Amino acid sequence: MSRATEGPVALLDAASLYFRSYFALPESMKAPDGTPVNAVRGFADTVARILTDRRPARLVACLDADWRPQFRVDALPSYKAHRVAAEVEQGADVEEVPDTLTPQVPIILELLEAAGLATAEAAGFEADDVIGTLAAREAAAPVEVITGDRDLFQLVRREPTPTSVIYVGKGWAKAEVLGPDEVAAKYGVPAERAGAAYADMSMLRGDPSDGLPGVAGIGEKTAAKLITQFGSFEALLEASRKESPDLPVKTRARLNEAAEYLAAAPTVVRVAADAPVEMSGGDAVPAGAVDENRVRELAERWNLGGSAGRLLDALAAHG
Repeated sequence: MSRATEGPVALLDAASLYFRSYFALPESMKAPDGTPVNAVRGFADTVARILTDRRPARLVACLDADWRPQFRVDALPSYKAHRVAAEVEQGADVEEVPDTLTPQVPIILELLEAAGLATAEAAGFEADDVIGTLAAREAAAPVEVITGDRDLFQLVRREPTPTSVIYVGKGWAKAEVLGPDEVAAKYGVPAERAGAAYADMSMLRGDPSDGLPGVAGIGEKTAAKLITQFGSFEALLEASRKESPDLPVKTRARLNEAAEYLAAAPTVVRVAADAPVEMSGGDAVPAGAVDENRVRELAERWNLGGSAGRLLDALAAHG
């Protein structure tokens, strides 16, 4: 029995959530064998809060099959390149810092499986693309994207079903719920196409954390004004090519100088809506863990404290 016909679909940016849990909680939280479990505990608590506070009928933890997909690197070689360079430099020149997050991911996946909560990934794609594809497919229920990544603001929409982003960059207690109106108000983009306009603005503005140079001299506010004025990224570039008098000469020059980057930007910035998503199973939230004994065994084995119990309680209350 489940609430499969009621409530929203929750699409979790799993890596974003457990990454934040890892840094929010101390590594002194360890299993009996010494394995840190701070990310596992924090992630379990976050899922429990999502179930309790948002009451989703369906839930999918979306995973990165590839955090730096080749098709994005082919379009823009600088995409996340600094992260690769940092790893190489660290390994070559300094004593490597032990990776204590990666060993926790299989524990998280095992806990989700025992709880009966679905996961999804797509070979050669990021979790963002999995979320974008599942959101694009949804034509029945409202969608709530839960993430600490602003890139997914591009998914907000009104039709065919409402899609909002629950942004947890400052933790669940300070979560922001953003739909088209909120994204429009926050970033100065038109509400009627706030999601697409956010992506358009992002391409112009760039994002150094992802290796996106943007257009020199065009910051967030100017980018939003240009997208609002011309209606879309493509319309802006067309106006520049045609030397529209509505576009200042200096702005045209900046766009022309960044032409190579701008040709690649849509492939890199826009999330896929047609990724080959593979689900672990059905996404209906069960009324109680599908294997409660296994959840309790995992809790004991990995010293998950009250976090696993809170997840069990949230699932039991869900029915």
